[in-house]
Amino acid sequence: MNNTGNTLLAIIAGSAIGAALGVLFAPDKGEVTRRKIADQATATKESITNNAMDLKDRVVSKISSESETLETRMEGIVSDVSYKTEDVITTLERKLAALKNKNKKLQKTS
Repeated sequence: MNNTGNTLLAIIAGSAIGAALGVLFAPDKGEVTRRKIADQATATKESITNNAMDLKDRVVSKISSESETLETRMEGIVSDVSYKTEDVITTLERKLAALKNKNKKLQKTS
């Protein structure tokens, strides 16, 4: 892990030194070089902004899709439970009717 960190640090430092030397020894005037750097910085900023917006849109779309899927599943579960509840109520009503009939037979008529 330490070697990887050192290698990464060396690459970053080398890149920074190379960029600085490139600017110092550039064949263009300082003003032109600064303009190129500013243009590249603007282009990089726009690229990062566009990528971030694209990522945000994809995340929002995925969340929206998953939310709709979850909502559909919940509606299905609620519907299933409702039908099962109706079946249980019907079964209990039949059993209650049977118990009432048994109870009437046990009652003495006066």
